[in-house]
Amino acid sequence: MAAQSAARGTGLRLNGKAVVMTLYLVFLLLPIYWLLNMSLKTNSEILNVFSLWPRDLTFANYRTILTDPSWYMGYVNSLIYVVMNTVISLTVALPAAYAFSRYSFMGDKHLFFWLLTNRMAPPAVFALPFFQLYSSVGLFDTHIAVALAHCLFNVPLAVWILEGFMRGVPKEIDETAYIDGYGFGRFFIRIFMPLIASGIGVAAFFCFMFSWVELLLSRTLTSVNAKPIAATMTRTVSASGLDWGVLAAAGVLTIVPGALVIYFVRNYIAKGFALGRV
Repeated sequence: MAAQSAARGTGLRLNGKAVVMTLYLVFLLLPIYWLLNMSLKTNSEILNVFSLWPRDLTFANYRTILTDPSWYMGYVNSLIYVVMNTVISLTVALPAAYAFSRYSFMGDKHLFFWLLTNRMAPPAVFALPFFQLYSSVGLFDTHIAVALAHCLFNVPLAVWILEGFMRGVPKEIDETAYIDGYGFGRFFIRIFMPLIASGIGVAAFFCFMFSWVELLLSRTLTSVNAKPIAATMTRTVSASGLDWGVLAAAGVLTIVPGALVIYFVRNYIAKGFALGRV
């Protein structure tokens, strides 16, 4: 009887956990489903009828985005400056994180903390200085302007993440490589970087996602040629009001790049959360 009671109690606990997890997943996925549901409806159905699925299924909203340059160029512009920012941030952060993890120098902890304060500051603080600076040097409304502006926030984050991974690599590996005749560049690329591949993957993921979802700087520093999809979505108003179906379709397509990045670096992210400073 005692064994049966214990088994019954264990089963109830497992069932309770399953119910809680199911409710949590439903809570998380409901907004995404509703966005997808709206993207497959007409505006009249969205505004006049409440339904859990499209009654008059249409792909016209997606057709509008994929055929109208004012829409699909927003995705192209966003991808260009996000990829540029990720590459620049990692290129700068890797040697900086190595220096913080391997050497001690005067003010190193203060400098490290100062880097993190840039990540803590709101983008609105830097919007006006960046706007005036880039306007004066002719970089306004260019992809490199947004990519460099986002480096102010992503480089400190990447340094912080990578420094935690690099501290976990014994210094004896560096010394052994130098004894074997490796130069710093060859050692860093061929030996050290593979050892912290999970950290690089995690840093790249966060740099990509922060740059992809950031709106204030990307909207302030662009107007036409480099306008991102987030800015395009906030300016979509016609004489008849908002085009809800097109906006919902744009939202669905905006989720896709982030989901693809998560899929390709999922193993690195799992290792990073388990071993690194994340």
